[in-house]
Amino acid sequence: MPTLHWLTREQDMRAAANTEYRLLTEDARYGCGDPGSGNCIVQGDNLEALKALLPFYAAQAQCIYIDPPYNTGSAFAHYDDNMEHTKWLSMMYPRLELLKQFLREDGSIWISMDDDETHYLKVICDEIFGRSNFIASCIWHKKHTRSNDARWFSDNHDYILVYAKCKNTWRPNLLPRADDSDKGYTNPDNDPRGVWASNPCHVKTPSQSCIYPITTPSGRKISPPNGRSWMVTKERFQELIKDNRIWFGLSGDNAPRHKKFLSEVKDGFVPTTLWFRDEVGDNQEAKTEIKLLHPEDVFATPKPERLLQRILHLATKPGDLVLDSFLGSGTTAAVAHKMGRRYIGIEMGEQATTHAAVRLRKVIEGEQGGISKAVGWQGGGGFRFFTLGDAIFDNERRIKKNIRFASLAAHIYFTETKTPRSARSRESTFLGIHAGTAYALLYNGILGDISTGGGNVLTQTTLARILRDIGIDTKKSKAAYSQLVIYGEAVRLGQETLRRAHIIFKQTPYDIKVW
Repeated sequence: MPTLHWLTREQDMRAAANTEYRLLTEDARYGCGDPGSGNCIVQGDNLEALKALLPFYAAQAQCIYIDPPYNTGSAFAHYDDNMEHTKWLSMMYPRLELLKQFLREDGSIWISMDDDETHYLKVICDEIFGRSNFIASCIWHKKHTRSNDARWFSDNHDYILVYAKCKNTWRPNLLPRADDSDKGYTNPDNDPRGVWASNPCHVKTPSQSCIYPITTPSGRKISPPNGRSWMVTKERFQELIKDNRIWFGLSGDNAPRHKKFLSEVKDGFVPTTLWFRDEVGDNQEAKTEIKLLHPEDVFATPKPERLLQRILHLATKPGDLVLDSFLGSGTTAAVAHKMGRRYIGIEMGEQATTHAAVRLRKVIEGEQGGISKAVGWQGGGGFRFFTLGDAIFDNERRIKKNIRFASLAAHIYFTETKTPRSARSRESTFLGIHAGTAYALLYNGILGDISTGGGNVLTQTTLARILRDIGIDTKKSKAAYSQLVIYGEAVRLGQETLRRAHIIFKQTPYDIKVW
């Protein structure tokens, strides 16, 4: 498969792995409502924030939507959108690498972009997500006015690239049927199966086995149009006639048409790739929405809530997790909140507090802008607000003194298994079992003993505690794992003892992987 090359490509391909793991620090001043809603906003560089969130949310996002800087050559108040092309690719590549790891196997990612970078974005997305997992390039009609001062063309649309984590397992939800979509269904022959619509019986791609004359009830012989064939074989066509699925008109002399009953129609429509502004909103609608929320400081590049409603409707169901690592004014989070989805939003600039957090507070209070009336939104829920804290390791690869057990446990479990440790895991030495291997950690006085020879060192006493935390009675129970990996400062057991107990000891901090 062709790949895109730029000046710093090799360096950028290592950027995600080289980004240090940082802690998340909650700032309760900006959170609001029920902290147990499962929603959070993180303020900070999104590469570092994604790395910090990964041990907790890997493979859990059903939908990722991002609206990154377009690299248009313009300068916006809240973003530097004038990066040189190589720098834009350097920014996007490692972030997309990390985002892929957040997706569920049946999840999808949606990326807004315009003509300046869409085609380059497509190439690097093919590389990261797999060309075979490309779903569509949707065209969004973002404005209806013509820019007569444009030098070449009036730019009236953006793109939304859609990729699935696994195309074979991902399917979009159907769009709801419009109120007038049933008008074409009638029942001129009083069929007991109810109203129906009809389609021609011929197809564009001909098949030799489906080219034959048909005799109408009036006796007229009809063949398929030149270059076409009937949709089924002669034998199958006769079966459809017997089942009253073929309509020859009231006089029985018309070309055959295939009846499709309303009762058999899908409960919705397959989405198209052309999204008109009257269906999903446009830039002007988005500006109006954000102006009502922030009349003194209007965000420069918002998206309309109806656009995000369309995406989340197609890609998720209530309760699913949605991730937006370029949150901006908070549209994705606001729409997800109103639609009953959980969400994670990441925003680097001050608009995390001045726009996104303020907007979500108003949503919780029951604001009625955007899609609120359409979805019957009345308020409620909540979110937590975090900033990026210290890195786990200092410059000499030692664990910093302020790192708590839960943070290091989540990091170790993720680097070992590439799966997140449950946020509901109780604080014990036992971290979990994955693929037949159990993991345990002795750190930070987890056993109530931080002396040199105590709780952070593997001894017979601490091993007995670990086995008890796992739920194993050494005298009665058989281990539910093939091997046990234990992290600690030191080990006081002999190699033969470790071998008999199927224990692999790893010393902190030296054996802890950064990635």
